[in-house]
Amino acid sequence: MVTVLFMPESAYGPTNNCIGIGNVLKQRGHRVVFAAEASWKGKLTALGFEEDLVDLAPPPAEDAPEQDAGQFWKDYIAASAPEFRKSTFEQLESVTAPIWKELIDGAKYCEPQLKAIIERVRPDVIVEDNVLAFPALTTAGVPFVRIVSCNPLEVKGPGVAPVFSGYPAADRSQWAAFRAEYDRTHRPLWEEFNAWVVEQGAEPLPDLEFIGEGALNLYVYPEVADYVDERPLGPTWHRLDSSVRETDEKFELPAEIAGGDGKLIYFSLGSLGSADADLMRRIIAALARTPHRYIVSKGPLHDEIDLAPNMWGAEFLPQTSILPLVDLVITHGGNNTTTEAVHFGKPLIVLPLFWDQYDNAQRVDESGLGVRLSTYTFTDDELYAALDRLLNDEALAAELARTSAAIRSRDGLRRAADLIESVVS
Repeated sequence: MVTVLFMPESAYGPTNNCIGIGNVLKQRGHRVVFAAEASWKGKLTALGFEEDLVDLAPPPAEDAPEQDAGQFWKDYIAASAPEFRKSTFEQLESVTAPIWKELIDGAKYCEPQLKAIIERVRPDVIVEDNVLAFPALTTAGVPFVRIVSCNPLEVKGPGVAPVFSGYPAADRSQWAAFRAEYDRTHRPLWEEFNAWVVEQGAEPLPDLEFIGEGALNLYVYPEVADYVDERPLGPTWHRLDSSVRETDEKFELPAEIAGGDGKLIYFSLGSLGSADADLMRRIIAALARTPHRYIVSKGPLHDEIDLAPNMWGAEFLPQTSILPLVDLVITHGGNNTTTEAVHFGKPLIVLPLFWDQYDNAQRVDESGLGVRLSTYTFTDDELYAALDRLLNDEALAAELARTSAAIRSRDGLRRAADLIESVVS
């Protein structure tokens, strides 16, 4: 038995990815401990894991209400929603750099906590699913495993589009300008953070990178949409075509939508994107005028979201139990939802908001897996045309079924567990 310490980003995507891999390791008899953010208290022990949690900012007062899991980022995204209407170029200054600043502040605040956790837990291997370096994790004297559960453009290269741009692979005309703007808006932040990382005793970070590589590096993305031909990776890098957790409860279609005509469609903007209630209402109003049935992930503002008669939804849904039942997925383009939809062979309509969601939307579109729409300026007719085309494309359905079978045969969860075990031995 070995002790595995997971440190995921507080958002649902990375945490759920680690839950899936950690569950396999736990089933194999290993000790699995989560150094997750404090708002996850109790949610990981309920799944059989140990919790030794961290605060990313000063904790709330004792009489303050208990926070939902990932509440920090929900609040941040709700306040930032107007910025999502800007282009990806403009978002570098108004969205992307401020997110990095928030992440860096959290890393600095929790560094002493992480050192104390490592001293208590004494892990044999440390696994981080995050976009940012935490020096305590890389200086602990045990193998460090990095997981990328964002779009793999996070691992940059000259032959692929700039990360966070959403730019097409076939048109390089704007790549240099975007990279120059990224340098302008991020270099001072990176220089200050890199100096702090070195002060903590860790190795310097690669230029303009906020995290380095590990002894083992895993990334989650289906081969059919990957970039390895344009940006080959070194021998420590391993792709997981999917990493679909097996801890979600079973799901039965509610009576309200179990029968009836039309296709069954899953609509989710994720726990963060659904914090934009106006956008949720806009899309729901458009979908209400279609002949299809919808399962809607309503998110943290569920009390403010009214559904149409052809819909059913809730604040939280067991996504991996729902996806096998539906015919199509409408999503913000988060990496988990994107890769899980392909895992189950479902076409996608992607409405990106920020971060790597634009990269996923673009890759889905140019890989033929679905359609990218302009999140705030799409017309109803554009949405209806995308629905009609994808739902009636028999050749695409057959290709997605073949892709799904190949992905599931590779069993990303157990491949990840195998690789983590191997780096210890």
